[in-house]
Amino acid sequence: MRKFLITVIILSMSVFALAQKQYIPPTYSTGSGSKDFNKSNIFVGGSLALGFGSYSFNVGGTPEIGYTFNDWFDAGVSFNLNYQSVRADPYYNNNVRQRSFNYGGGPFFRVYPLKQFFIQGQFEENWVKYNFADMNQGTTSSLTTQASSFLAGIGYTQRIVGQGSFYTLIMMDLMTDPYSPYRLMNSNNTSYAIPVIRAGFNFYLHPKRR
Repeated sequence: MRKFLITVIILSMSVFALAQKQYIPPTYSTGSGSKDFNKSNIFVGGSLALGFGSYSFNVGGTPEIGYTFNDWFDAGVSFNLNYQSVRADPYYNNNVRQRSFNYGGGPFFRVYPLKQFFIQGQFEENWVKYNFADMNQGTTSSLTTQASSFLAGIGYTQRIVGQGSFYTLIMMDLMTDPYSPYRLMNSNNTSYAIPVIRAGFNFYLHPKRR
């Protein structure tokens, strides 16, 4: 697991360094003054989600489809599949191992205050199945439930409207639903958010050529 995290970090840093050295001119203008729907502004893509804590690990995939409204604003819908595991610890969670699988989705938006940096907000409704193993009692149990999340954070991208782009993103769940796949419960029965790191690609469906 440690090797995997190191690989992800090195890959992200390499892409960041390459993007700093290169500038690729856009293939077309967004036409920010036009209010008409433009198929060339539709993008699809997805990301790998990675979350981690002292006792936990989370990994998942997040396909998405969106629309570029102008030079500083994107919006769309994303879907997700996530797996999370929390190791048993007698001091942290009363020695109960937890594993969960969830699926869901919701709308997202991205605001670009700077050319290569963006702020993302994303509401998600998730359906979650938990499996618990009490290491003290030697018993297991399961729970199926529903949870809401609002993820917010910042990201870096080489965003060129009309071309493919790579992005990295770190977010936190700002809501307090205890069953959120992006929050953990400690031994005091209070939940706390864990960082969610995503790295992915977007590409436009019908780029216009100059």
